[in-house]
Amino acid sequence: MKKNKRILFLLCISFLFVLVACSKDEKEGTGGNEEALENLNQDGMPIVEEEITIDVFAGKAASAADDWNDVPVLNEYEKMTNIDMNWNQVPVDGLEEKRNLALASGDLPDLFYGSYMPNSDLYKYGQQGIFVPLNDLIDEYAPNIKAYLEEYPEIKQGITFPDGNIYAIPRLRDPESPTSLMDDKPWINEEILEETGMDNPETTDEFYEYLKAAKELSVDGNEVIPLSSVSMDRLFHWLTGAFGVSNKGILHPSIDEDPDTGELRFYRTADEYKQLLEYMNKLYTEGLIEQNIYSIEVDHFLANGIEGKYAAMNFFNPKDYFGEEVGGRYIPGNALEGPNGDKQFTSVISPVNSLGHFSITNMNENPEATLRWIDYFWSDEGAKMFFMGLEGETYEETPDGPELTEEITNNPNGLTVQEALASYIINPGGGHPVIENPEYSTAPEFQPEDLENAENMAPYLIEEPWPFFFYEEEEQATLDSLGADIQKYVAEMEAQFVTGETSFEEWDNYVKTLEEMGLDEYMEIQKKALQRYEEGQ
Repeated sequence: MKKNKRILFLLCISFLFVLVACSKDEKEGTGGNEEALENLNQDGMPIVEEEITIDVFAGKAASAADDWNDVPVLNEYEKMTNIDMNWNQVPVDGLEEKRNLALASGDLPDLFYGSYMPNSDLYKYGQQGIFVPLNDLIDEYAPNIKAYLEEYPEIKQGITFPDGNIYAIPRLRDPESPTSLMDDKPWINEEILEETGMDNPETTDEFYEYLKAAKELSVDGNEVIPLSSVSMDRLFHWLTGAFGVSNKGILHPSIDEDPDTGELRFYRTADEYKQLLEYMNKLYTEGLIEQNIYSIEVDHFLANGIEGKYAAMNFFNPKDYFGEEVGGRYIPGNALEGPNGDKQFTSVISPVNSLGHFSITNMNENPEATLRWIDYFWSDEGAKMFFMGLEGETYEETPDGPELTEEITNNPNGLTVQEALASYIINPGGGHPVIENPEYSTAPEFQPEDLENAENMAPYLIEEPWPFFFYEEEEQATLDSLGADIQKYVAEMEAQFVTGETSFEEWDNYVKTLEEMGLDEYMEIQKKALQRYEEGQ
């Protein structure tokens, strides 16, 4: 009798496990769901016959529309697709914490959108099955994304993880557009330049002389500040190329390619970097760089800029930040030639500069339809809708192409183009998993002044900037500790050398300290990551 009861008990337990497993399988979408596929249209609109709802965790920038559940473009797109995106918007300020909480707790959305998911998390949770691999889904259900990756195999390479999987649709800069690939840009105050009687500087020596002459002038009764930006890093962005360092772009702030050997280099110990620091030290100690540059607040920088105090700066379009009158005084600065004949501009970003912006989780019962939803915005018609809004409301078709309406370009409430459009679309602002389209985008970098600056700089932009590398879990753990310590020490010593707090006689001790901290181990990890990237894995 006891034996029979025990068998009955075990059978009940087994049955319960089966029920739990079935329940889990029903909840966790893994693709190929028969009911979902029957409801899906392979192409055209609507994407699904019967309406479905996708729960979305979405990062929200301050400049974006307040509630994406009621935005004209998305409302129209919902009618077109039969897909109701239930947007749970998370402000960028608290994004990382809430994103990590969702991943750790297992309380997952169907989709992470514009969430700036780090590569390490994409890889980690992708291998755990939390994020759905997109390779086969792209091949079958995303013709626009597929065609783009075939046209630019280097971009496909840049979004494919070491295990061969694609776990996210990225935000992309246009690889054919210099202004899109440039981050900040150099600007010279033309009125101050004319007062000095000088030409637009072409070399680091001429730049130094211009800043010295500008320091003696005043504008509108204000003392001139020769050179500034919102951080010291942005000033380095203008000048690293003149000293032959950071020649693979700004996504890797300490490594580049040794121009003599072609090997990976930690340029923060190179002689050329020391020369750069000595030059920056000269500018700083002579008062040619704004003296609070290491602690400057954006509001302080903008206030000085609006008063026309800056003779030179490395930042974004001055008209956007200083207004038409003062901002209109600025002309593009040049790529400067340094003491060794180097002349490059290195403030360049790989087209694949931010990867984790559209990741489908294993909770999603409609991954095929979800991918079709974003694929439309990679088409020409979809890009026009995403960036320009709705025909007849925000733009009109003309013989010269689509043009924004008067209400947008000359808003009766005094709104900028971006502010006026924000009532209709979810761009600008945020990490949208689309290509920055120069034909339709109203982003500041496509304004006439930026295009002129980029055209001026184009011959000197570095080629093939590195994207972020992919690291194995153990490598990432080492970089999070050892790598972080090295970067912190480098930043501290850079500031001390530039401000004169530490003498350049301590340079050898600085290099030795880095070696003792484990620089060889750090570089070994970077070499393996670079090798994986070059092998296209």
